[in-house]
Amino acid sequence: MQNSQMNAWNNWANSRPSKEDENEQAGKEAYGDLDIVNNPPHYNQADIECIDAIEAALSPEELRGYYKGSIFKYTWRERHKNGDEDIAKCKWYTNRLLTIKNRLKGE
Repeated sequence: MQNSQMNAWNNWANSRPSKEDENEQAGKEAYGDLDIVNNPPHYNQADIECIDAIEAALSPEELRGYYKGSIFKYTWRERHKNGDEDIAKCKWYTNRLLTIKNRLKGE
């Protein structure tokens, strides 16, 4: 990326509305210090994480599609919903996708 493009990007990133900050604060007020990205309590029932059930139910190829769809969703909405939290979720799903791809390479 050229310097002028990088400067434009930085200016845009620094001028974003504070709605993301408001959403993050609302999340902290609702959930306290819980890790809402890596261990959201609303996706855990009877000590079973929803993601574990999904991973057990889907084939590796279906799982790759699920991860890709989730990455797309969180990237798409981050500016309009949860800001940095959605970017963190996108990263979480990207890491899961990389893990499954590496696991499949080892087979």
